[in-house]
Amino acid sequence: MNAELTPIIFPRTLPAMPSLTLKPTHKAVVVYYDNLAKFAKLGIKYESAVRTAFHELLEHCARQFDWKLVPEYALKRKGQADAKADGALLDNSGLRRGLWEAKDSNDDLEKEIKNKFFIGYPKENILFWQPDKAVLFQNGERFYEADLTKPDDLVKILSLFLEFAPPAIAEWEKAVDEFKNRIPELGAQLGKLIETERQTNQKFIAAFEDFCSLCRGSLNPNISVAAVEEMIIQHILTERIFRKVFAIADFISRNVIAQEIEKVITALNSRAFSRDDFSKNLEYFYQAIEHAAATITDFHEKQNFLNTVYERFFQGFCVKVADTHGIVYTPQPLVNFMVASVEHVLSAEFKKTLADKEVHILDPFTGTGNFIVNLMRHIPKSALPYKYAHELHCNEIMLLPYYVASMNIEHAYYEATGKYESFEGICLVDTFQTAESGQNELAFFNEKNSARVDRQKNAPIRVVIANPPYNAGQLDENDNNKNRKYPELDRRVSVTYGKASKATLLRKLSDPYVKAIRYASDRIGDSGIVCFVNNNSFVTEKTFDGMRKELGKDFDEIYVLDLGGNVRKNPKLSGTTHNVFGIQVGVSINLFVRLPNNKGKDAKRKAKIYYHAVGNDWRKEQKYIFLENKVDVDGIKWEELTPDDRGNWITNDSDEDFDSFLPIGTKEAKAKGGTDVAIFKLYSLGVATNRDDWVYGFSPKEVTTKVQRMIANYNSEVFRYKSANRPKDVDGFVNNDKNFVKWTDRLKEALQDQQELKFIKAHVRNSLYRPFAKQSLYFDHLLNQRRYQQHYIFPKPVCENENRALIVPANGARSPFWSLSSNVIPNLAFVSIDAAQCFPLYHYVEVEDQAELKKNNAKKVKVGRKKKKHFERRENVTAKALTLFQIFYEDAGITREEIFHYVYAVLHHPAYRTRYAENLKRDLPRIPFIGAAAAAHSLAPSDGERAGVRGKHKAHLTPTLSPHPMGGEGENAAAFFP
Repeated sequence: MNAELTPIIFPRTLPAMPSLTLKPTHKAVVVYYDNLAKFAKLGIKYESAVRTAFHELLEHCARQFDWKLVPEYALKRKGQADAKADGALLDNSGLRRGLWEAKDSNDDLEKEIKNKFFIGYPKENILFWQPDKAVLFQNGERFYEADLTKPDDLVKILSLFLEFAPPAIAEWEKAVDEFKNRIPELGAQLGKLIETERQTNQKFIAAFEDFCSLCRGSLNPNISVAAVEEMIIQHILTERIFRKVFAIADFISRNVIAQEIEKVITALNSRAFSRDDFSKNLEYFYQAIEHAAATITDFHEKQNFLNTVYERFFQGFCVKVADTHGIVYTPQPLVNFMVASVEHVLSAEFKKTLADKEVHILDPFTGTGNFIVNLMRHIPKSALPYKYAHELHCNEIMLLPYYVASMNIEHAYYEATGKYESFEGICLVDTFQTAESGQNELAFFNEKNSARVDRQKNAPIRVVIANPPYNAGQLDENDNNKNRKYPELDRRVSVTYGKASKATLLRKLSDPYVKAIRYASDRIGDSGIVCFVNNNSFVTEKTFDGMRKELGKDFDEIYVLDLGGNVRKNPKLSGTTHNVFGIQVGVSINLFVRLPNNKGKDAKRKAKIYYHAVGNDWRKEQKYIFLENKVDVDGIKWEELTPDDRGNWITNDSDEDFDSFLPIGTKEAKAKGGTDVAIFKLYSLGVATNRDDWVYGFSPKEVTTKVQRMIANYNSEVFRYKSANRPKDVDGFVNNDKNFVKWTDRLKEALQDQQELKFIKAHVRNSLYRPFAKQSLYFDHLLNQRRYQQHYIFPKPVCENENRALIVPANGARSPFWSLSSNVIPNLAFVSIDAAQCFPLYHYVEVEDQAELKKNNAKKVKVGRKKKKHFERRENVTAKALTLFQIFYEDAGITREEIFHYVYAVLHHPAYRTRYAENLKRDLPRIPFIGAAAAAHSLAPSDGERAGVRGKHKAHLTPTLSPHPMGGEGENAAAFFP
């Protein structure tokens, strides 16, 4: 019998259209009439001139709706040449909202209207304009006529024109909103059905397991059953769209991946499921899409429309999948600029064209195929068949965009050649996985797809062009939404970008776009071009210093077009308004060029680096227009950058003498046996629990209660895991309710080791959770995701009485520089979005017994006991720093504690913070010596309050150095920083 699926009813109430804000007194209207008056005074009457006045006014109105006015808009006519309207209003879904046709004052407007309708102009919403008169047709009828010598009439006809929604479009908008909100219900019902059939339907069980094996081989060896189920649901929900919207009746039989999924659905359909019955639940949605698509005659506009359908589908159904792979689609002006730039560089530097044989091109993250489609338009018709069959390659890891890309590319070829040929260059595969060793042993979905992957891997790629995925990983382990690991590619990033870095926090090198640049750099061999649009953080942030150094050695020329839009760094910006993708992070278009030489791909080069940044406050539309006007990299006025020795590309905003100061800490000095000169030996980030709600509280009692409950819940999961014979799919096994257990990868590893937890009262500690706001913390190596080195700074409560730490932002700060001090464990993000980096006065090490203490001749501070181990307090201000201070001030009595307070004082000096603001964003602080004894003496305060957390510790210092924030504004500042 067929499964009972609850029907979903979509309301038929159509959405209200927004209103046009326009009055006769508004500037845009006044300018319109002024322009017409100027034309009249000069005797200019011809259409192409006078229509510019109305075009500007209409464009102004369209911006209120976030629409685009497209001039010279082509109207497809069956069996005839295209007609050209003067303009069309297109919304952000690519749907046509209205047409505009202009005539001059000498034309017989009524006769022109009749002629346009005779040759096939649509009547759904079209405005005919001439300087003194306008006529509006809507829904096939003459709806309104305006006397344009009257500003009120002008405003009224424009309002009627722009506020009208063709019924098919209004129906579509409503359906999409309902689909986004309600399709998860239907998807969940189908998921339950699949789960049931996996237990009872032998035919379906066999087909499903075969399909899972294909997915593990091609996409991810750790892919979960739930993810495979979701692929099947995606296919069921969208297959009709591809058949109907694009009239591809044989879509399933022609697509090699769709064929495999249909085998599973056939097994499901055999007993408990009727696809026809299921589709009835979505009939309204499907019809709305089909009716809206029917208003589009141009295939490229249908592509844009389908992209919109796809993006909105993922917003409603597959948000986690979209987040995992960083779904952000590339606006067309960026695609056009990037393809044109690759074409220019190929010609200028390689004496090649995109059409030349042996120029293999790869888009490793193709999305819906826009880059490949655009590239095909740059290739002459005579050269396209060979290029299409042999030298264009692309990959996609997700099912729906793979379908869309296949269809888009194949139809673009049909339009260019008149022949429909399957595109053999597209693979459903994880691009990063193809770079791993041992891949020849895996089958990539099926024989046909595997053959395509093998062919691509053996191709001599010369151009890699793409929009790489942006997602850096899973924010919450309970979401089971994490990215996978790639041992070989991760190793390549580590031994190049990581090894060359001086930064201590290298987590951002795990960003997929960094992996993508490393992958592409290796993939082009001894010569070629990499063109990516990606996060621009690698250009300036400290974490990427090693990456910048290596890119300078890997390539001969680097072009960085910085499109800005970093909302996190500039809260005055809006992602939807100023960012070209509508996201929060900054964006840049980058070309990396490796020229041919006789030394091979591993030869060290010295890149010329060219940089240009658009206006920081530009709206995204301004950036699109800029790209369209500049066409390619040859149209940009570039600034050649001169990198410094520390891997900084942009250095003109920083102060050079900063590098001559004494570093507060370095990775080299921190390392065991390190010989680098720095003030502090050990430093550490604040504690990152990844479960603050569970392990933080305003009292020890509250924390105790919460942690005991979570430990009990976790231990019950350990018992259940043992009882279930330790299933491999831990992500799918555990209870992912955040109110039950807050999982992290480390806690899941403990579960796999069957490690039970015990509550330890002594682990309840004080912590500085936010500035001047202490909370209780359960300080534990497993229930805190990362303690970093905090257990060597504040290992026991007694250490809070004698130790303290200076805290500053970690490298690459996004917020203005700050500095505080704490005598308790600080939270990683206790001040801002920037990680807290701590530099303690002392640190502690564990030693085995009293004999070891005597051997080291160290001060014995017994702050805890673990069997026969003791903690030994050690000075954290280095001997080298102490010597330098004593030499500079000619005072052998200077102590390490005084240096600690001196550093804190310098960090608070207004002149220091102002002069070195850009340096402090990029690097950890460096500390100057005060140039005169008087300046040093001026540091003395009445007490040490500013070096503590609101007076938690007092310092009794000599007057030579002190914990006072450095005095001296205006003229006196020069005494400190000459």
